Amino acid sequence: MSLLELNSNLEHGDTLTNDWGLLRDQNPAKKPTFDAVVANPPFSYRWEPTESNASGGEMSEDMRFKNHGVAPKSAADFAFLLHGFHYLKDDGVMAIILPHGVLFRGGKEKAIREKLLKDGQIDTVIGLPANLFYSTGIPVCILILKKCKKPDDVLIINAAEEYDKGKRQNVLSPGHIQKIVDTYQDRKEEERYARRVSMDEIAENDWNLNISRYVSTAPPEVMIDLDNVHDELVDIEKDLRKAAKQHNAYLRELGLPELPGA
Repeated sequence: MSLLELNSNLEHGDTLTNDWGLLRDQNPAKKPTFDAVVANPPFSYRWEPTESNASGGEMSEDMRFKNHGVAPKSAADFAFLLHGFHYLKDDGVMAIILPHGVLFRGGKEKAIREKLLKDGQIDTVIGLPANLFYSTGIPVCILILKKCKKPDDVLIINAAEEYDKGKRQNVLSPGHIQKIVDTYQDRKEEERYARRVSMDEIAENDWNLNISRYVSTAPPEVMIDLDNVHDELVDIEKDLRKAAKQHNAYLRELGLPELPGA
């Protein structure tokens, strides 16, 4: 028996309604908390937030959502996020895989995202390549959250172009993974890969966390020297005139009509 098996406690339940006996106690003093929360929920799952939770209460008054708001019916992404975040220790770390829509969609999701950002609880956003998962080909992101985050910025890592192409799906090599981990741990910046974005800049962008807005993987544009281009065009024009005159000389020798305008 492995150490993991000795410390595992597997349960089955409905996360959205909080159908977990261990987690349903409404007494804050009895609320279990965890050092780490890792989640890979179904993407943009449609749900019924108007229904009652497992304790019979309204979702808007649910202890998990009360401070941030309830995710919309069209996408339960933030409901899954807030569920896990509620049970995170004050010094814990949460990582959740979600579609990119959570970074920029408006309405209720924007309100939740804005609240998390203003409270300094979104630590890092990691953009991953498309076609990594068997179940979907869309690109996804990892949101890393903390309740007691120190830096007054959000680290944004755009790893969308860092992968090995497989026959059916893309693969993150150990080197790609290690680069993401090192960048996250050291919070280091790298052109076209990672940036620490200030809260002021995010606020100016109306709390939009779209990764390419802050870290573009596009190669830098080549600067064009217009003076050099002009000189080259003048030289080409001179060569054309010289060639046309020489060509007309041959045409005259042959008694043929000359090129007009030369």
